[in-house]
Amino acid sequence: MPVAPTEKKSKKWPWVGIPAVLVAFGVLANLSDPEPKTEAPAQAVVVEDASDSAEAPPAALPGLGAPVRDGKFEFTVTDVESGLSEVGDNPYLVEKAQGQFVIVSISVLNTSAEPKSLSPSAQEMYDAEGRKFSADTSAAIGLDSDVAIWDEINPGNSVTMKVVFDMPVGAVPAEIELHDSMFSGGTRVALR
Repeated sequence: MPVAPTEKKSKKWPWVGIPAVLVAFGVLANLSDPEPKTEAPAQAVVVEDASDSAEAPPAALPGLGAPVRDGKFEFTVTDVESGLSEVGDNPYLVEKAQGQFVIVSISVLNTSAEPKSLSPSAQEMYDAEGRKFSADTSAAIGLDSDVAIWDEINPGNSVTMKVVFDMPVGAVPAEIELHDSMFSGGTRVALR
């Protein structure tokens, strides 16, 4: 009688089953642990008493005569006139204020290596109540100024710009925010 061939058994990799067994033991161990695991204790946070440390006062803004920079311009506020009911050095270009005109005279130096545009309308005024005012360029046209509406300043040149603001009567001009352009961050100067 012929002998039936014996079936060949495939060899199994013994190490494949070992990780499966270890994982199973790990799961069982976590399920049977009567005490839940706790996280490490939180680190102590020390909070200083506010009375122990004095807060630093806000830095004082530069004032009249102090040069400040924004972008490629160096600005120096030289004078502030307020309480004017009308402005205009030319009798045909006199403008009457809705409230009071405030004129801020500024020396502007181009510190860059190329021509740069300057506009009084990019400047902003804040009064003592924190209200923001835009420049009145139509009132500035009648003033004797190097830059009435817009001008291009060559590198190293300095010009005088008079910026006019129409503010309510009794409003106190507190700060001017000077801008290299309408898109720049600006820098503030105290006016009182």
